[in-house]
Amino acid sequence: MRLAFFGDIIGRPGREALATHLPGLRRRLALEFVVVNAENAASGFGITEKTAGELFDAGADCLTLGNHSWDQREALTYIDREPRLLRPVNYPKLSQAPGRGAWMFETVGGRRVLVVNVLGRVHMDALDDPFSAIERELEACPLGMACDALIVDMHCEATSEKMAMGHFCDGRASLVVGTHTHVPTADAQILPGGTGYQTDAGGCCDYDSVIGMAKEEAVRRFTSRLPGARLQPAGGQATLCGVYVETDPHTGLARRIEPIRIGGRLASHVPSPDVAASAAE
Repeated sequence: MRLAFFGDIIGRPGREALATHLPGLRRRLALEFVVVNAENAASGFGITEKTAGELFDAGADCLTLGNHSWDQREALTYIDREPRLLRPVNYPKLSQAPGRGAWMFETVGGRRVLVVNVLGRVHMDALDDPFSAIERELEACPLGMACDALIVDMHCEATSEKMAMGHFCDGRASLVVGTHTHVPTADAQILPGGTGYQTDAGGCCDYDSVIGMAKEEAVRRFTSRLPGARLQPAGGQATLCGVYVETDPHTGLARRIEPIRIGGRLASHVPSPDVAASAAE
């Protein structure tokens, strides 16, 4: 299968970048399934039904969230009506969080893709143990048996916790990719057991910013240590950042992984479709 995952969509620039570039990428790379982290899609904080609709219209098959899942209150009811929208799987049972943290999707070609969204605990508003939560999902839906591909969005602050999750899932997931820190890392790789991994997919945002937010207010907060105006997404042209993965048709494990960067200020990198075609033969 040919899959793509795009990091945190930050405000209107991120939504516009996805709408501009994803349709062409789907055709160029013959993408069968696309996951987008959308927890910052609505003015930089949370998601609404309208902003989610824009991302689905652009070509996203699944949207994942994170620590800003409920910043827009309408998300609390919208998520129950939209199975393609996932919040972290490791909410405590007693919280009775709406929605779901994992979902099995079926592609147009009949392939089954399990997507799991999980929130880390290091330097975060901690939920239940993310590793135990992921273990339950991996046991319930073994890759290559119950599903053809399995994608884990590890939404957390610490690179060490993201890397630990990658190794924890190695050989049992097609892709483990980090979100939340909004900066693409240069470590796209296939782990020894065959799982594709990248520590952070990067934000889909204007990079003349502080992690996607207007730099003036962000810098002022760091230098003054005083509260001020609400942070707003930087308004320039966004770079669409993500990762491309090809999986083995029999095992569901990764056999190719490359970063995707297109538009905006960052150096462009788009996987070659010729390589994609030859690898599929």
